[in-house]
Amino acid sequence: MEKRFALKKFGTHLWTRETARPIRARLLDALELLRTGDVLVIDASGVEVFDFSFAAELFAKALARLGVDYPDRFVIVEGLNEAARENLNHALEASSLIMIERHRNEYRLLGKVHPFDGETFKAILEAGEAVSAGALGKKLDVTPTAMNERLSKLNSLGVVRREKSSSASGREQYIYKVMG
Repeated sequence: MEKRFALKKFGTHLWTRETARPIRARLLDALELLRTGDVLVIDASGVEVFDFSFAAELFAKALARLGVDYPDRFVIVEGLNEAARENLNHALEASSLIMIERHRNEYRLLGKVHPFDGETFKAILEAGEAVSAGALGKKLDVTPTAMNERLSKLNSLGVVRREKSSSASGREQYIYKVMG
């Protein structure tokens, strides 16, 4: 299920950490109500600009604890204009975080995205369904250890979801997917 969180209701020009704090509290309240697999879409449509300080306070602080406090829930952003995207990207990079942006029905990562993170995220999306670490490793020609490290990182940052499953031989394994 998707739940929307419209930033425009707080204004079209969003500046400073002080402005972002009460909005972040409401965002966290919305996250609290989500169930496993649900998606909170932060809709920035109609927001002309927000500054680095606002982005750091709202997005970075909320996302920093996403995988710990709200496991298996997703936060994505959409409706960003170039100025807002640039400030959000810098705020996430400064905090070593990444998040998903939906732009014209395509998904991409913002923030401190290592090329391996982007490659792994893209491969999971292209799979179209939950996929095992082994299958991803074969597709990307990556060792099992390296693939598990990549997937663990993306899971802890809240951009992929990990679920227990069974392999064809009946062995326990994890499968990974983006949202849903």
